[in-house]
Amino acid sequence: MKELLLNFIGDVSEVVKTFGVYDGVLLFLLLVLNIFIFELLRKNNASKISVIYFLYVLLLGFITIISDLKRVEFMIFYTTFVLCIVLLFATEIKRAVWNVKNKPHQAKDVSNVVKSSAKLVTQCINEIIKAIQNMSKNDMGAIIVLSNTKIPDNVISSGVRLNANISSAIIESCFFPKTPLHDGAMIIQNDKILAAGCFLPLSQETDLPKELGTRHRAGIGITEMINVTSIIVSEETGIISIAQGGKLTRYADSEMIRKTLKDFYWQDLIGNK
Repeated sequence: MKELLLNFIGDVSEVVKTFGVYDGVLLFLLLVLNIFIFELLRKNNASKISVIYFLYVLLLGFITIISDLKRVEFMIFYTTFVLCIVLLFATEIKRAVWNVKNKPHQAKDVSNVVKSSAKLVTQCINEIIKAIQNMSKNDMGAIIVLSNTKIPDNVISSGVRLNANISSAIIESCFFPKTPLHDGAMIIQNDKILAAGCFLPLSQETDLPKELGTRHRAGIGITEMINVTSIIVSEETGIISIAQGGKLTRYADSEMIRKTLKDFYWQDLIGNK
């Protein structure tokens, strides 16, 4: 045992002696990557996978030292396990990369909404619910995205900027069949209709029911990448669905819609006071 320990210390010394600039850059990049992976696992409550991943990195490092594993072989073994992590958490990684890559659209200060009266907030909620229920009854397809400054500019610019006060008449007119904006999504930000007719990224989830079409995939897709909520009305059935965090809840009733809107206005906005 003592001899094995001495040999290991000797191997470590040899590695330190031959440590160069290339090794330093590689070590730094691996460190950054590992921090990102551990943080991703922590946020998604994957503590068991975190332990397995940590032990794997330690084991690979130990094998590298005692067996003089070449850099290419090390990267092959390491990359294989990292790819497994990527496959397990593809949606979470996509959301993180999207948030870093895209500069959020700068909306007006949230404090403006915080200062708004409860009457205005209640009015916004009632107008949205009224529009959704009318569209559901008339089988008018719709996607309404509730956002708090997290929508990237390329999504907003794909539609038409409105910056209009929230009213059921405007919402319903935007989604009226055969109008120029009816196929896109409406972005509601704070107490304004920011834009309509916007194109959203589609969800790549393969387990969605076959009866869900492009409108539902778009409504889910934006929530996979950004922390927003989508309310979707089916054109074929009038069924109302709510998408949050890449998950879809179907058959939403007025109580569920009202709770979702209250969470958006009071928790997400007033909570940021």
